[in-house]
Amino acid sequence: MCNLPVLVVCRANAEYMSPSGKVPFIHVGNQVISELGPVVQFVKAKGHSLSNGLDEVQKAEMKAYMELVNNMLLTAELYIQWCDEATLEEITQPRYSSPYSWPLSSILVLKKKLEIKRKMKAIGWAGKKLEQVYEDVDQCCQALSQRLGTQPYFFNKQPTELDALVFGHLFTILTTQLTNDELQEKVKNYSNLVAFCRRIEQNYFEDHDRDSSSSSSLRLPRGPTLP
Repeated sequence: MCNLPVLVVCRANAEYMSPSGKVPFIHVGNQVISELGPVVQFVKAKGHSLSNGLDEVQKAEMKAYMELVNNMLLTAELYIQWCDEATLEEITQPRYSSPYSWPLSSILVLKKKLEIKRKMKAIGWAGKKLEQVYEDVDQCCQALSQRLGTQPYFFNKQPTELDALVFGHLFTILTTQLTNDELQEKVKNYSNLVAFCRRIEQNYFEDHDRDSSSSSSLRLPRGPTLP
């Protein structure tokens, strides 16, 4: 057996672990693949796809809803974190700058803030008020709620890439403390979306934790859970 040295490199946060600076990402062998689209394509090339059971019309519909989530929920989250001054000052800046000492901490926060503001300007969100952003989130949640209906997942009984994307954003919104609860309340107004998040948390995370604890003494610390 060959014992090769293992190089461990410390990264301050997830964006510096990702080749594109974005999440999600996976580490497979000597490859790191980042962002949902490339991750899905990589897994598909290995013979696995969550949307194999969908017909072409359903796949087109799935992609349309994924675009909606990226255009609305992702953008709203970035806006609230970096363009709402109260959230930036009380939540984002302390959290983002915590691994660094001054003045690097302040420089990196300013750099990220300017980057997000340029993005908002490019897509026409720079002039929006916070209330308008909340309304956009509500409209997105309404569309998702109507599509989900009483089904366990967006395309009936089996989760697809859309379910993974929606869960990631809604779970983050529901479990992240901000300066007020307005964003959380927009999601909580749709009981089927909250139930959807609970279902995925229980089926794919809590059950996994129980299996891991029964097979190994080593457990990673748990992340946030739904209240």
